[in-house]
Amino acid sequence: MNSESTTHVAEPIEEYNPRYISRLTKDTFALILAGGRGSRLYELTEWRAKPALYFGGKFRLIDFPLSNCINSGIRRVGVLTQYKSHSLVRHLVRGWSHFKKELGEFIEILPASQRHSEAWYQGTADAIYQNLDILHTERPKYVLVLSGDHIYRMDYGSMLAEHYEHDADMTVSCLEVPIEEAAGAFGVLVVDEDNRVIGFEEKPANPTPIPGQPHLALASMGNYLFNNDFLFEQLMEDAANPDSSHDFGNDIIPTIIKDYKIYASPFREPETNERAYWRDVGTLDSFWQANMELVTPEPPLNLYDADWPIWTYQAQLPPAKFVFDDDDCRGSAADSTVSGGCIVSGATVRKSLLFSNVRVEKYSTIEESVVLPNVSIGPHCKIRKTIIDRGCTIEEGSVIGFDAQQDKANGFRVTDAGVTLVTPTMLGQRRDLA
Repeated sequence: MNSESTTHVAEPIEEYNPRYISRLTKDTFALILAGGRGSRLYELTEWRAKPALYFGGKFRLIDFPLSNCINSGIRRVGVLTQYKSHSLVRHLVRGWSHFKKELGEFIEILPASQRHSEAWYQGTADAIYQNLDILHTERPKYVLVLSGDHIYRMDYGSMLAEHYEHDADMTVSCLEVPIEEAAGAFGVLVVDEDNRVIGFEEKPANPTPIPGQPHLALASMGNYLFNNDFLFEQLMEDAANPDSSHDFGNDIIPTIIKDYKIYASPFREPETNERAYWRDVGTLDSFWQANMELVTPEPPLNLYDADWPIWTYQAQLPPAKFVFDDDDCRGSAADSTVSGGCIVSGATVRKSLLFSNVRVEKYSTIEESVVLPNVSIGPHCKIRKTIIDRGCTIEEGSVIGFDAQQDKANGFRVTDAGVTLVTPTMLGQRRDLA
């Protein structure tokens, strides 16, 4: 089917009309790709899929695309899992299983199960292909394919409206990034003046700029919106191609640009029209940095916006507690976030994030660090610029993050930017199921 021969002509409708948007979102099925390994996070994803990684004091990465779906009015969602998915599945069951199928809403877990071949998910396109029976059963008009491990807040309804009004076959969500930032790092969309995609460059050394903006390129976010029938046709063709790697960016997008209507949708803040917040925490340094941004006085990501909440599962825990008020032994935290169940006992916490059930004992100092749940830090410890994985027990008098060579000698991982990672295995301790 060639899209130049259109099946409908979209009538101009008032932008952001709530009833108009709600009709589109109701006809949409979202599939979240959550099987990623996250190998550049090293031991932090040794026993968990990247979308299950903790973030921001109480959340997991998967909570962001799921919350975006729910807040956008998209309530039919499938989460595709594969790599070491136990903690991810447990989180989804505990926090996201309360939707009512009889009301037309659900979040289903779709593990790699070899339904169409003897192989597991071979690529992003193959993951969707192996779940075509789900799409056939639900019969949505639109299918939204999302990455499960990026941090952002986005109203998918606006993207759906653009897609409909362009009479598009596919719409690609993208970021306007400086040319030097896009070089070698992103798939780059080449567009005309109307944002119609006329080319695709996979991590080019010299990206093609946006028309009229020579310093910017359009980087794909890995979020795609399709007409359901069109997606079905393309996945069937791709599955029959023995030379394909079965990936949307590498294989499908380049082959459909010429004959079909593919559009780019730049991700911008609706109030300012500026580039919106988006982070890929795919390395230890970027993970640490994105968390550190949250403890600044005016963080770039507002997690306190009641109009667009980020939902999650969390255990029912007592409030955080700070004890002792002596001059030489005062429990305190500044420019930090401290979650429920934490006790800071005569210790000092600065510019750090403490997740649930963290204990910090007397005379210890924690600075610029990300401390995941169920960590115990003994007395007289000094910790700086460190990521401490779930379940670690830090012994009394430990000094971490001050001497990179000593940290490496102790078996810890130290990044080029000087961030130290500590896990239970590195400490010779039993791993806490995460």
